[in-house]
Amino acid sequence: MRAQSSATAPPAIAVATSGREGQGFGTLQAALGVVAFSLTFPATAWGLEGFGPWSLVAVRSVLAAVIAGAALLALRVPLPARRHRPGLAVVGAGVVLGFPLLTTLALETSTTAHAAVVVGLLPLTTALFSALRVGTRPSRTFWIAAFTGAAAVLAFTVQQSGGALTTADLYLFAALLVCAAGYTEGGRLARVMPGWQVIGWALVLCLPLTVPVASIALAHEPVRLTAHSVTGLLWVAAGSQFAGLVVWYRGMAAIGIPKASQLQLAQPLLTLVWSVLLLGEHLTVAAPLTAVAVLVCIAVTQRSRG
Repeated sequence: MRAQSSATAPPAIAVATSGREGQGFGTLQAALGVVAFSLTFPATAWGLEGFGPWSLVAVRSVLAAVIAGAALLALRVPLPARRHRPGLAVVGAGVVLGFPLLTTLALETSTTAHAAVVVGLLPLTTALFSALRVGTRPSRTFWIAAFTGAAAVLAFTVQQSGGALTTADLYLFAALLVCAAGYTEGGRLARVMPGWQVIGWALVLCLPLTVPVASIALAHEPVRLTAHSVTGLLWVAAGSQFAGLVVWYRGMAAIGIPKASQLQLAQPLLTLVWSVLLLGEHLTVAAPLTAVAVLVCIAVTQRSRG
């Protein structure tokens, strides 16, 4: 009997290899989403140089919806099934409207560095929502690493703010809750429809609200078009609100909501880098120490099994 050709892998090995490749590609997509999101706060700060908070949030949502709607029309994507529309409404309320508005209001009085470390609690919040909504059951090691990473981020936040919570912090904590709900529901829907369609339909469904709000806000808030304000607006609309969420939801569908959410522990650290490079903000020595702790937690959560 001839030996099996080395060019043809046994079915079990082929399936395992394909699974590993899918996990790796899913991790890459989720990581690209994190990079896109890490630029959101600096871009928002730029946008606030020329737009009011309500104008910036509403216009970014409208522009992102135009991009998404054009893609949906060009590819003749059918309307989402009725059973998926409540989930899309949650994505719209949390990711399209709630999180951008609350964080933008916070950034009127908070630095991007401070806001970034507070939002660093988002991975743990998302994992908790996932356990409640989707029924995921990560391992004990996963939870220990997740809580450790969150504690490191929280300690950094308290050290930066001097131990006192501000109105901006309250906006940011509220943003954590609505965004985690939107991420969890979006990750669940991305298992049954392409990730870009999840955020695309959520954006389009919000148009009846965002268009009139944009019109009213632009009429009542001053607008000053500068290179920074226009660049910031375009990035939060096309990069953060659409492209970043497309790869993020695809990544969550591939590797699971809890593990994908833990990649976001790196987001505040990336934002700190952008705040220095783009905004000229100054960091304390606690930043690199937090970076090491967070990166270790990411490594542990990515290796743990549910």
